[in-house]
Amino acid sequence: MLPRLTLAFREIGSIARGSDAFRPRLVVSVPPSMAMGWLSERLAGFVASHGAVDISLRGDDDPVPFDRELIDIRLSFGPHYREHPSEEIVRDAVYPVCAPELTAKTDSLAGLPLIHTDWGPTGASFPSWRTWFEAAGIEPGRAVQRGLSANSSRAALDLAISGLGVALAQGIYCAGALEEGRLVRANALSIALRQPYCLTIPERSARRDLVAAFRNWLIEECRRSVGSPVLG
Repeated sequence: MLPRLTLAFREIGSIARGSDAFRPRLVVSVPPSMAMGWLSERLAGFVASHGAVDISLRGDDDPVPFDRELIDIRLSFGPHYREHPSEEIVRDAVYPVCAPELTAKTDSLAGLPLIHTDWGPTGASFPSWRTWFEAAGIEPGRAVQRGLSANSSRAALDLAISGLGVALAQGIYCAGALEEGRLVRANALSIALRQPYCLTIPERSARRDLVAAFRNWLIEECRRSVGSPVLG
């Protein structure tokens, strides 16, 4: 029966691929903060240029189960997956940003309310406010321990846009708000992140044209944000 069943399933697959109902599927995994706003706001541009595609967008912390969840492409902060082909695509930095009206209240960043970010499992790799003040040669006193705290980069950025304080925001997240004038840089000093953003694509997915197209598009979007003129 096996040869007949094999032919039958091949015929069914051929019919499905030739019908209008067939749409390619892509499973994309990114850090949670990126899934909540940055990437979800941009996916329409990919679909518009590459046609209808079923995309499963996942916000995951590392490590991710590539094979169990059939993940096609993973964007992560730092290299995590030696068992799959990975590449470094861009290195970001953090910038002190706040709402425009907040900077009019003081000429010293130390006098502004601070927004702290709990970076999660990779927190040791991200600069804290204490690190930033040390690099700036400023003694913040107890102010560095006070203020609001959020457990995601996106949430901290939203708090800053609302005028509740100044946040240390990654360029990839804050570039758009800076370009639109919803945020301003509260100080010129930025601190480069210790690790780059990396893309990991398992070999089973690397041969797919759709995955290659999404890879190229995602790299371009990441580099455009990190390389925004407002961050220079």
